[in-house]
Amino acid sequence: MTTLPWRISVIGAGQCGPDTAAVAERLGGLITGRGWWLVCGGLSGVMLAACRGAKAAGGLTMGILPGLDMTAGNQFVDIPVVTGLGHMRNYLVVRNGHVCVAVAGGAGTLSEIALALKSEMPVVAIGRYADLAGVHRADSPEQAVETAAALLESAKN
Repeated sequence: MTTLPWRISVIGAGQCGPDTAAVAERLGGLITGRGWWLVCGGLSGVMLAACRGAKAAGGLTMGILPGLDMTAGNQFVDIPVVTGLGHMRNYLVVRNGHVCVAVAGGAGTLSEIALALKSEMPVVAIGRYADLAGVHRADSPEQAVETAAALLESAKN
C-alpha cells in the first residue's frame, strides 16, 4: 500500500480582494512547501490564489469542481476532479483533506466548515470564521500551517 502525503483542504470565497488573495497565496506555498497536497474547489478567488502559491512552491494541487468540465478549473490545478454536484461538492472538498483551512469566505465556506466539524475534521481559520466554536484560530498563514501541522501530528498518535 502506498502512503500518500497529508492533504490540506483550503476553503474560501470564489471572489476576493488582493489582501485575501495574498494570504491565500502565501498559505498555498507554505502548505506544499511542507510536502503536503493542496485540495480546494478548483475555481477562482481564494482557490486560485492558494493554488498559485502551491504551484510556485513546486507542490501538487487538486481541484474538486462543481460541474462536469475538466477544463473549468483554474490554471494552477494539477488534478481536476469533476463532480456535477454544484455546491454539494463542498463535502468532497472537505473530506479529501486531513485538515481544512478557511480563508475569509462567505456562505459556501461556512457550509464547508460545518461539514468538516460535523465530520470531526479539524478546521483552522484565518479571518472571518476564526472565532467559531470548534475552529482553531490563526492570525497568519504561517500560524495556520503550524496549527495544521500540530493537528496532523496529534492525529498520528
